Amino acid sequence: MLYDYIMKDYKGDDVSLANYKGQVLLIVNTATKCGFTPQYEDLMTLYSKYHDQGFEILDFPCNQFLNQAPGTSEEIHQACILSWRIKFPQFAKIDVNGKSEHPLYRYLKDNSPVAPGKRIKWNFTKFLVDREGNIVNRYEPNVNPMAFEADIAKLLK
Repeated sequence: MLYDYIMKDYKGDDVSLANYKGQVLLIVNTATKCGFTPQYEDLMTLYSKYHDQGFEILDFPCNQFLNQAPGTSEEIHQACILSWRIKFPQFAKIDVNGKSEHPLYRYLKDNSPVAPGKRIKWNFTKFLVDREGNIVNRYEPNVNPMAFEADIAKLLK
């Protein structure tokens, strides 16, 4: 179950995903030097609009795609605060594919109703999770977060 995972935040502290029970989640693998990095702006727009209604974004930097998330987790976090003024939780860098992929991402991929088991193509692949912890959709990197705002709003009702 999604809530069974304990992740490291950008400071290296343990964070249980059980802390997010009852919230609508958007789980995203990100990078600061990617062509999709401007999506941070739209992620913040959605976060600002819906956070008070129980919406949370969980940001997992990933350096697996052409080393587009250079630096330490702390350095990435500082860059995101300075450039995009993010306020949502950011975690330590993880791998999302291959031998060293984090078990959370194996779970997300295997339990997604869209393309179950399919590899993560690139940074900014997004998983939308309902309040019960069910993965309801997977959006590929080229899908702008604003394109599925209605899906988020529906889950929050």
